[in-house]
Amino acid sequence: PQDNPHFGLDKEKNKLFIDYGYKINVENYVKDIGGNACNAAVGISRLGKNVGLCAEIGSDEFSSLIINKLNIENINTSFVTQTPAKKTSFSICINYLGERTLFVEHVERLHNFNFENSSADFIYLTSLGNKWEDAYQKALDFVKKTHAKLAFNPGTLQIDTKNALVIQLIELTDYLFLNKEEAEKILYGKDKRVPTENSDIKKILFGLKNLGAKNIIVTDSYNGSFVFDSVQNYYHLGIINADVLEKTGAGDAYTAGFISAILNTKSITDAMVWGSVNAASVVQKIGAQEGLLKMQQMEEKLNYLGKFTPQVI
Repeated sequence: PQDNPHFGLDKEKNKLFIDYGYKINVENYVKDIGGNACNAAVGISRLGKNVGLCAEIGSDEFSSLIINKLNIENINTSFVTQTPAKKTSFSICINYLGERTLFVEHVERLHNFNFENSSADFIYLTSLGNKWEDAYQKALDFVKKTHAKLAFNPGTLQIDTKNALVIQLIELTDYLFLNKEEAEKILYGKDKRVPTENSDIKKILFGLKNLGAKNIIVTDSYNGSFVFDSVQNYYHLGIINADVLEKTGAGDAYTAGFISAILNTKSITDAMVWGSVNAASVVQKIGAQEGLLKMQQMEEKLNYLGKFTPQVI
């Protein structure tokens, strides 16, 4: 809570202070599974689509909890592999005044996935830790071979590297998902200050489109989402007003809603609305998955919203 005497916030310096050496009571805690691919898989599955998750987990007591939760969410776990004698990657999230601070331990994985004898109409490729290149190459080969639709949300490692493999994937991408900071980093480099004139959203969208992806989707926190589609239309959609409890998983929820709409043959403007509705639901709950909507809930919220549509910019 805001009046907790053991916490302090310096907004100017973006610093959170915690009393050293204290045992501090918390209001509540939530334990759940997560990760970009996992969050998206759960979100899309809840919206009625058949989903398989390709991921690697550890071999400790938490691994069975992960598999059980995925089974409950009706997610095919055939491509979930376990690293022998390795523990589960863990994150601890401190939520203070609606903003989260993450402490993350990434256990190194081999990502030795096998896509032989598999089929899919739509692939969502997102962040991986170290040793990601082989898995990304397999995904690239799979898309080339099967002509599956590709949605791509590269992670920090992939954006910072931006090697030929990442560029090839972007060129084959049907839907490229980035937040504005990631988009600027891809275009202007991680160590370069973004020129003011280049931070204009239409220039960013146009620059990303020149890399080859068919549809560009950029989210920008409270400024909403922006799209440059395959037929050269620019769109903007604001956010849905919501009582924000915490923001973990908002981007994944938007992506899951957007992709689910596309899989339901909705228009790209409808997909923006689905994404925004899903994200608004998630930020009203603790954790990245608690607020992910089921189809009936999505339909109810869409009906309640009425006229909430993207604007051409």
